[in-house]
Amino acid sequence: MTVTGSGSGQPQFISSTGNRSLSNAPLIENSESNQIVVPDRRSWKNLFAYMGPGFLVSIAYIDPGNFETDLQSGAQYKYELLWIILVASCAALVIQSMAANLGVVTGKHLAEHCRTEYPRVSNFILWIIAEIAIVACDIPEVIGTAFALNMLFNIPVWIGVLLTGLSTLILLALQQYGVRKLEFLIAFLVFTIAACFMAELGYAKPNAKEVVKGLFIPELKGSGATGLAISLLGAMVMPHNLFLHSALVLSRKIPRSVRGIKEACNFYMIESAFALMVAFLINVCVISVSGAVCNSSNAEDQLSCQDLDLNKAAFLLRNVLGKWSSKLFGIALLASGQSSTITGTYAGQYVMQGFLDLRLEPWIRNMLTRCLAIVPSLIVAIVGGSAGAGRLIIIASMILSFELPFALIPLLKFTSSKTKMGAHVNSTMISTVTWIIGTLIMAINIYYLITGFIKLLIHSHLKVVVKVFLGILGFSGMAIYLAGITYLVLRKNTEATHLLALTAPENQQMTNEQGNGSIYSLPREDIVSMQLPQRSSPADLD
Repeated sequence: MTVTGSGSGQPQFISSTGNRSLSNAPLIENSESNQIVVPDRRSWKNLFAYMGPGFLVSIAYIDPGNFETDLQSGAQYKYELLWIILVASCAALVIQSMAANLGVVTGKHLAEHCRTEYPRVSNFILWIIAEIAIVACDIPEVIGTAFALNMLFNIPVWIGVLLTGLSTLILLALQQYGVRKLEFLIAFLVFTIAACFMAELGYAKPNAKEVVKGLFIPELKGSGATGLAISLLGAMVMPHNLFLHSALVLSRKIPRSVRGIKEACNFYMIESAFALMVAFLINVCVISVSGAVCNSSNAEDQLSCQDLDLNKAAFLLRNVLGKWSSKLFGIALLASGQSSTITGTYAGQYVMQGFLDLRLEPWIRNMLTRCLAIVPSLIVAIVGGSAGAGRLIIIASMILSFELPFALIPLLKFTSSKTKMGAHVNSTMISTVTWIIGTLIMAINIYYLITGFIKLLIHSHLKVVVKVFLGILGFSGMAIYLAGITYLVLRKNTEATHLLALTAPENQQMTNEQGNGSIYSLPREDIVSMQLPQRSSPADLD
């Protein structure tokens, strides 16, 4: 039985009503809505139906921003900041799983929950912050793509920045070939990048004891290390990823039964764990290779590591790739930047649709975000060259870390609320761990802001009156920042989720009576119609 919405021909519910042919069917892609239907059966093979969203999200953990911060960490502090990668990866697994659970259980992604939960002014401010985070995420993609074009075709960095607006349209055009093909393409790119750096790790031969020590013994020596640690956190646990993951899981049509929802949550966590493990290994390899090469006794390597940035990092792969290191590293960097652009475009669509109930064509949305990212990137590339552009990537990653609480706190509050998650609410242990993680991230950010601002005022050569004015302005901004975080933490949730009836245990018998409980999809039309565009067919033209 198919029940359609009033204004759309796309199915909102699909129930087997006693016919088991659908439940035993293989994984299929719905031709109308481009959604993947998960078979209603007990089998580990269902895991393959859920594979995809985690890899799309994980590409943000190995984008040009991650490469830049990893290279700087290894070059300046050797292996001392590896523990940040370990902590951030573990935190990311918990947080991303929570984001996926929110979408699976409630049928709404994070931005939509924010719109229904918060007052109009608060919702608008959260939207602005989310948009700034997406632009900050896009800056490393712009600069990384410009560096890749410089390596491949010797195009000046500032011209490459201008060309990034056009290059992304090519990859966006590939969306018409469907969700599954795009997910496999990005997974292939992830493993390609991993293979290059893991192979180089064998040649660089970092000290195993020092690597293990860096992974498990926390150290932050000086404000420079704290700044890089914040950049690593921002590059690993990005705020826009929380909005993205909670929405991407809606691309699957899952059985809306207690077992089906529980299975979806478990399989999404397994998929996220696998994808994040790959991203973790890549980040560890990049830092280890950079730390081993830049701190070796080789004078040529030490000279190459001075003012190291993405545009000069290809020499790190020369043992594996030889004279092709620059070209192949450029291809990997281009693939990373362009893949991250797609995830950023998705996140922008869901953020705008969720907060404002407004949707734009993907290419229009991408160009708007890209133009906002191109302006500062172009200015810095012209004035500061590739070194200045590399520093801009670090600053953008720090901005992401500062903005993380404004996406993380709502996610923690929503997934810890029984009125929204019902039987799938976070356990006490998970809630405690995630609140500790969130508190530590916020504490590091606030500590760095206060200490860095005070040092800036003390060591500046400005007049006393100007220092006082800047001090009042700066500390007022910090007070507003803290007030916003406090508001999100203390405000109680008021809105219940209307889909709880489908997940409550007492309704399991009802769904089984309708024919083995295979109710699919969600009672909404907007998310179904916001999938990747399909190629035109003769039926579409009639």
